[in-house]
Amino acid sequence: MAVPKHKTSKSKRDKRRTHQKTEAPGISTCSQCSEAKLPHHACPACGDYKGRNAIEVGDE
Repeated sequence: MAVPKHKTSKSKRDKRRTHQKTEAPGISTCSQCSEAKLPHHACPACGDYKGRNAIEVGDE
């Protein structure tokens, strides 16, 4: 089993971890109701997707 010979410095460790960050999801607006929604998803407010009613949204 491989065992490291030397301690990995904080700088070396942090340089390796630079690409492991999370990003906020992209937000677009609905063409019908102008609410915020995820791209390529049906609008949770009105149920519209690509100009048609994809899901039924019940008024509560």
